[in-house]
Amino acid sequence: MIDLASARERVLDGLAALTPTEAPLAEAVGCVVAESVSAREAVPPFDNSSMDGYALRSADTAESPARLRVVGSVFAGESGAIGLGPGEALRIMTGAPVPRGADAVCRQEYTEREGDVVVIARPVAPGESIRRAGEDVAVGDALLAPGDVLSPAHRGVLAGQGLTSVRVRPRPRVGVLSTGDELSDEPVLAPGAIRDTNRPTLLSTLAASGFVGVDLGRAGDDPGAIEAALARGLGTCDAVVTTGGVSVGDADFVKAVVAELCPGRAWSMQVAIKPGKPFTYGRTPAGQPVFALAGNPVSTLVGFELFVRPALRALAGHRDLERPTTLALCDVPLARRPDGRTHLVHVEVAFDARGRLHVVATTRQGSHLLHAVASANALARLEDGEGAAAGDAVEVMVLGPVATRR
Repeated sequence: MIDLASARERVLDGLAALTPTEAPLAEAVGCVVAESVSAREAVPPFDNSSMDGYALRSADTAESPARLRVVGSVFAGESGAIGLGPGEALRIMTGAPVPRGADAVCRQEYTEREGDVVVIARPVAPGESIRRAGEDVAVGDALLAPGDVLSPAHRGVLAGQGLTSVRVRPRPRVGVLSTGDELSDEPVLAPGAIRDTNRPTLLSTLAASGFVGVDLGRAGDDPGAIEAALARGLGTCDAVVTTGGVSVGDADFVKAVVAELCPGRAWSMQVAIKPGKPFTYGRTPAGQPVFALAGNPVSTLVGFELFVRPALRALAGHRDLERPTTLALCDVPLARRPDGRTHLVHVEVAFDARGRLHVVATTRQGSHLLHAVASANALARLEDGEGAAAGDAVEVMVLGPVATRR
């Protein structure tokens, strides 16, 4: 067997990020930025009021209460061409440009209107309730650097600069193929048939991870059919994932097909993990990774997390390839037997009231028990030995949202 670290190193070694492309902002959120972006406009572009109130000269409020003559109004979206002189004020709305002659805004709560006069209850400091031009962004400010992940807020920042697209590393397109004569999509299963759960599970897992899944359908246990399906996927995809056909059965043809498609760069491995021990990996002459995972559903999920997801994040240009990993206290025992392998156990984790992470439940274990692990939000890593007792700390990979239990 090959240890987990060596298998992962073999997968990740030499993987290069995909060629950058120009993408509309709406499609680029979550992608890795490929070039620096600097501000070409100030934000805000002009001094404006941060409150509804009255624009005035601060010096006119030195003695309070001050009585100022209201000479007009200014609203958001107006040019701000109107000005004011000593002893005058302008009604102003949030976002409206600060008029000429004004150096402060008194918020409405501290005023009282008497006809065309406004009474200012307290002194107003220069600059009060004014957003200065360039306060958020000045021309030339660095907005994004290569390697940054475009967030929803970044999209807003770029839209605020008048940009409609940005150069990013594209999301990898990943073909998903299920193999096996036993698989069926028929409404009524024939004797000996089972429904294909791996393909829909992987397609949704890819989407949740920020990648583009491409459904390659199913192929029976026939080398020609498997090769044709994989070749079709590699013609349009950046990577391909298959399930089934990688163990030592008489109908396990996938590893041989991968070896043909990836001459000199294919490895059929027995990884020292449970579940997911059989694993085949290859790299085509064009550099596309091919992942052939074990067919049992839980093995497929574990293989995706350990091998596929980190590699796809490398293709997408991410610096951080891994899900968050931390220690959690066991509220329940996680028993296992020594067998020379690392066990990956689906568990449920939660925070306590003090913010400490706990393993609060484990699932029924079995590489075929997909429903049993559907509610898990972490993978606990148990090294070879007797497992962990209640009260022990174990390493967990967090897969989903974590609640707080009180």
